[in-house]
Amino acid sequence: MDGRDLVRSVSVDSSGRAARGLRTVRAAWRRRRIDAAALPQRGAERARVPGQVQGAEPGLGGGLIRFSRSRLRIIVTVGGAVFWGWDGAEPHPSYALAGSCPEPDPRAVLEPDKDGGWRVVAERVTIVVSRHGAVEICTPGGVVLRRDLPPRWWEPVGGGAARWKQRSEVAADARFFGLGGRASGPRLRDGTYRLWNTDPGRAFGPGEDPLYLTMPVQLVVADAGTHLVFHDNTWDGAVVLREGVEGAGSGHDRAGHCAVRMDGGPLRCWVMVGTPARVLHLWASLTGAPALPPAWALGHHHARWGFGSEQEVRRIIAGYQERGLPLDAVHLDIDHYDDHQVFTVDQERFPKLPLLAEELRREGVRLVSIVDPAVRATPGNAVYDSGSAVDAFVRDASGRTVRGVVWAGESVFPDFTHARVRKWWGGLYEERLEQGFAGFWHDMNEPTSFNAFGESTLPRSARHALEGRGGDHREAHNVYGLCMARAGYEGVRELSPQERPFLFSRSGWAGMQRYGGTWSGDVATGWPGLRASLSLVLGLGLCGVPYSGPDVGGFDGSPTPELYLRWFQLGSYLPLFRTHASLRAGRREPWEFGAEVLEHARAALLERRRLLPYFVTLAQLARRTGAPYVRPLWWGAPEDRALRDCEDAFLLGDGLLVAPVLDPGADRRAVQLPRGRWYDTVTEEAYEGPAQVLLDAPLSRTPVLARGGAVIPVRGARGGLELEVWAPARGRTGGGLVVADAGDGWEEPEIERFVARRQGRRVVVTREREGGPGESPYPVRVRGLG
Repeated sequence: MDGRDLVRSVSVDSSGRAARGLRTVRAAWRRRRIDAAALPQRGAERARVPGQVQGAEPGLGGGLIRFSRSRLRIIVTVGGAVFWGWDGAEPHPSYALAGSCPEPDPRAVLEPDKDGGWRVVAERVTIVVSRHGAVEICTPGGVVLRRDLPPRWWEPVGGGAARWKQRSEVAADARFFGLGGRASGPRLRDGTYRLWNTDPGRAFGPGEDPLYLTMPVQLVVADAGTHLVFHDNTWDGAVVLREGVEGAGSGHDRAGHCAVRMDGGPLRCWVMVGTPARVLHLWASLTGAPALPPAWALGHHHARWGFGSEQEVRRIIAGYQERGLPLDAVHLDIDHYDDHQVFTVDQERFPKLPLLAEELRREGVRLVSIVDPAVRATPGNAVYDSGSAVDAFVRDASGRTVRGVVWAGESVFPDFTHARVRKWWGGLYEERLEQGFAGFWHDMNEPTSFNAFGESTLPRSARHALEGRGGDHREAHNVYGLCMARAGYEGVRELSPQERPFLFSRSGWAGMQRYGGTWSGDVATGWPGLRASLSLVLGLGLCGVPYSGPDVGGFDGSPTPELYLRWFQLGSYLPLFRTHASLRAGRREPWEFGAEVLEHARAALLERRRLLPYFVTLAQLARRTGAPYVRPLWWGAPEDRALRDCEDAFLLGDGLLVAPVLDPGADRRAVQLPRGRWYDTVTEEAYEGPAQVLLDAPLSRTPVLARGGAVIPVRGARGGLELEVWAPARGRTGGGLVVADAGDGWEEPEIERFVARRQGRRVVVTREREGGPGESPYPVRVRGLG
């Protein structure tokens, strides 16, 4: 950005802020009036519990248990997932589930239990229901993993949505993870976590909650086993967690507690039991396989709010090229729009955008466009006119179009919970594709509407189609971003069927992975923001969203050279590797931080490029198994308590352990190792786990260790795929999976399995096939032999 571009961007923003401030005051009062007129006032309520059991009716996969004041349906699926719903709640309709409900397991049997209760016995799990409505999830051996106490409802005397509360107990040693994107994770300690997608309106750190993408998905890890629990309810709510204490008080364990509160909607739940890998596989089979990003999206992305012009974009790209720095994508923020209007281009500052995009694509760089949901409410605006023609915009209870204030000024909002509106919106991406954009970045889709006071979103009484059922924003809010992502993904896939869509979204809900990934949002510049970045990626992966990453350097400030470099190094090992900053923040190009940082950033970029085949393999495996690329250290050993409490390192796939530096001034750091042999990837020194080791962490690198026996696909010096094999310990074997995906299309490349065997001073690597083992078709480099 040259001086004139910067002055223009700042002056436009500054001159608009005063007018926008007045509009946000009016918008806040308007929102309050709409809700006051349309939302029922909560008055007297009647409390209700299930009551005593009355009888049961066996059914396929489980059955129906009747109580004096409610009824409970239990279904165990063929894969072992357990569903239960109170008061007639069924698995569908659901925004989380992909397709029809999984097939019930005909072997699951409903039978009487002691003290007048009932139980459903299946191959992998037993569900025990007491005569008062408590539900226990047990292992086949009878160990209780989770006990849900009888729920309680509060029903308005005059009718309306009933709120409810479900309290649960888990083992004293259990640890909680998940609940979507949480800055204070990945382990969720005692506290209250709200379930309401929220734009905090400022850069956030670890203390900020909730954030943009919440979901009622918990992963609970204990000595006895791991389970995932999902309360399929999109309403506003909260989860209150309290970890247990072993040996508390008189020497007895105090169980861990969880309480889920919802302001309305069904009380229904899914539970999956097993190893972390099995649980996430079941979750993906239920909610949909993660979208497969094109290979280029696994490289390095550079973004900024305030590029300002084609000339600035060219200058940035030339800077990367002149310094030999790999670059795969450039993202354009709202400043490339014509006066902030979605699906437009400022022709003065970007007069030849399609030509620029074509030139960049020939050089291996893609353009990615931001897309906001708000549409300026001005006749003559093509998007507004076409949306009005198909009745696309959210209305209030009186039938008037709901208006809010966003970057483009007075705006209206598409109702993405209507199939017709999703079809219309998806067709609008044709303009983006014609401009040369290869990917899409959804922002402001909680949805955000600026208000001077109160919540910065739509009125809670605003009406939505909700797939023909009808309802208001209390039910639709949390799935607004998810439905927008569906509209964009399906539209781009139809418009450009030969290429995999690339889309990531700031907001979403359970099942978001079907359409793409997400990113941190406006994480604050600072060391706490760096730590929060890792927490968000780990937590989202455990909720089934494997592709995510932070704004490297933080969104709002000017990082020191050391902070920028450490953030850059962390980002180079995360799925979405993107630098980004706000209009007034400091620069984010590596050369802006001095010669030393530039050289170390170059090393990180080159290592990311070298590991690209590994990231491609992890993306393919995530699609097929639901396993995240970035995994907690306890992934393969959830019974290891020392690993359960480790939050500052992670596994990248099965083969690598990454220990980022998250504190200023550190040149060494302690690393907790899982069981097995681990090699420092620079020195090749071997360590035996489980143990805690102290590793050198100079500014030049992030400590990375490779698992003994790992077979890791990498990019060779000449660009082809090679296998980097780390020697197994004597008497041990190792191995790895490779999925070679060279393009952006829909072909399903095979999964190749390799085995590494130690034979004296040699390591023999074979490819396992149906006809028997054979030689590797790729060059092999063995490391760790000394």
